[in-house]
Amino acid sequence: MPPIQYRKAIASDIPLLTEFNICLALESQQLKLDPAITRKGVESVIHDGEKGFYLLAENANTTLASLLITSEWSDWRNGFFWWLQSVYVREGYRRQGVFTTMMQEIRKLAAAAPGVIGIRLYVDQDNQPALKTYLKSGFTKSSYLIMELGHKP
Repeated sequence: MPPIQYRKAIASDIPLLTEFNICLALESQQLKLDPAITRKGVESVIHDGEKGFYLLAENANTTLASLLITSEWSDWRNGFFWWLQSVYVREGYRRQGVFTTMMQEIRKLAAAAPGVIGIRLYVDQDNQPALKTYLKSGFTKSSYLIMELGHKP
């Protein structure tokens, strides 16, 4: 595989990111997302850097993977946790180290970002392939349980 380059997503990436998110929801949770709502969500991140940023992994003009990084302030620790969301590796490039190298890039970015004290993610408890990948990448299970209130599909 040719070397992988990383970059932050831009407006021209919105259709692809929308497609990746729709595929991810269907594959991981059998959830059918509304394409219009999903696109608006992606656009909102691209046009408002305060919400986060998408990181893309590419080689030979092919986008192999993407993920969204958002941040959460911790008053207990006086710093930001980066949250990985919408992690998607294109079919055909899975199990080839793409996510592993992407995590190396994220660790470098986090180390260089002022105030970032850790990296977290959440994963559907039934998504065993993702759980195995994250554990292999150095993530550990947290003692926290995520709960929701007022969730709308």
